[in-house]
Amino acid sequence: MELPEDPAAWYQLAAIGGWQAVVADTVHPLAHDLLAARCAGTTGRTRGWYDLPFSVPVLCAAATAQGMRSLQQAVMVLHAEGLPLRRTVVALVATGDARPPVAVRAGAAMLTSRTAAVVQVPHDPHVHADSLAAARLRPRTLQAGARLAEAVLATAHAAWGCPLPDAPQAAPATSAPRPASAIPAPAAAGSASAGSGTHVFATPAVTAS
Repeated sequence: MELPEDPAAWYQLAAIGGWQAVVADTVHPLAHDLLAARCAGTTGRTRGWYDLPFSVPVLCAAATAQGMRSLQQAVMVLHAEGLPLRRTVVALVATGDARPPVAVRAGAAMLTSRTAAVVQVPHDPHVHADSLAAARLRPRTLQAGARLAEAVLATAHAAWGCPLPDAPQAAPATSAPRPASAIPAPAAAGSASAGSGTHVFATPAVTAS
């Protein structure tokens, strides 16, 4: 199934479905996208996610020295572009069971004061083998997932209040007008309207191997 890349398309899909929360998993390199958009004079995909109503971006990076360097570069670019770091959550994903390197611990402490939250996600081989089947995940992984969801919701409440207001409805798609027919056509049935306001939690990723 080919999925759309435009964040606005995801928002419209969410509005059609009437969901209260949507998690969109993206894999584009965040810093490169912002710099390329600046050079081309375009909006860029990352800013498109940030501009969606009630979006809380989650930056995901490997809990390694290289991953932290990539994450810190991305955060600097976000700051330079004026995007809201205080509405951004960071997820540091461990690649093994060992203690995170010193560079990761130091970087996490620095990011805690600049972003909404930093959540440590432990290594769990079942995530790769069985996706997010809860029956096989380790308790620590489930706890980290709960902390991440709580951080996103707390960030949304801090930004827009609690309870969250209804999000604006996406404009319905309209078909191109057809030439008038010489034969009167019967009236078309009305299309179904979207459900209540949808709160979208977008998740741009940081490419940090």
